[in-house]
Amino acid sequence: MADILIQRDGPIGNVLVSNTGKFNAMTIDMWRALPQRIAELDADPSIHVIVLKGDGDKAFVSGADISQFGAERTDPTAQQRYSQLVDVAYMAPVKAGKPVIAQIRGICMGGGLGLAAACDIRICADDARFRMPAGRLGLGYKQEGVQRFVSLIGVQNTYDIFFSARVFDAGEALRMGFVSQVTPTGKLDEAVLALAEAIGTNAPLTARAVKLTVNACLGSFAEANAAAVQAAIDACNASEDYREGVRAFGQKRAPVFVGR
Repeated sequence: MADILIQRDGPIGNVLVSNTGKFNAMTIDMWRALPQRIAELDADPSIHVIVLKGDGDKAFVSGADISQFGAERTDPTAQQRYSQLVDVAYMAPVKAGKPVIAQIRGICMGGGLGLAAACDIRICADDARFRMPAGRLGLGYKQEGVQRFVSLIGVQNTYDIFFSARVFDAGEALRMGFVSQVTPTGKLDEAVLALAEAIGTNAPLTARAVKLTVNACLGSFAEANAAAVQAAIDACNASEDYREGVRAFGQKRAPVFVGR
C-alpha cells in the first residue's frame, strides 16, 4: 500500500516513502501525508535529525504518480489544488527546524528530484539516477522550485537538466553539487547513519539557527527574516546547551545537549 511511514531510531527520525510497486511514485494522498509526517518528527524533542528515504532498493522517489494526472489535473481548479498539495510537501523539509537528509538510491526523478532538492543535505549511492522530465511532460515548474535548483547547482546546470530532460548519474550529481557524497550502494545506510549520528550529538538550537540563517540567505521562505534569524541565534547564546558546551570543553568531555 502506498504510504508515508515514520520510524524512530534514537535521535534520528526516518521518513519512508513507500510505494514500491511504482518505484515510490507519489500519489496525491502521499503528497498530503508527507508534511504531516515531517511535522510530527520535527515536533518531537527527542528527534534531532530527519532522514528522508525511499522504501526498497530500487528508488528514492520516481516522481509523481502520473496515472493520477487524468483524474487530479483535468481542469485549472484541479491542477491548482494538486499543485498546492505538492508545494506544501516540497516546503516541509525546508520549513522543518531540524536538519533533513535525503538518502538516495536508485531512481530520483521528477517530483523526487524536487523533493531531494528541498532537503538540507543529499547523499546518494553510486547506482542513483536523476532526471528532471518536466520538458517531456509539458509541465511548468514554479519559480520557487527552479530557484532551489539554481542555488544548488547553478544557472547552467539548471538550464541543462530542465532543457534536456536527460538522465544523469551519481558522479555528475556530485560534480554539479547536487549531492554532497556518493557511496557504494552497500555503504549508503552506513554513510547516512554516520552523518545523522554526528548531527544528533550536536546542539539542536545551533542546527536550527544555522538552517534558518541559510534559508534567509537563499530567500527560501518569508518567515526566514532578519528578526527570526537573530532570535534563533540569541536563543543559542542564552541556552543551557551553550553553558553545557562550554563546561564540557573545559572538562575535556563530550557535551550532552538537551535542546534548551
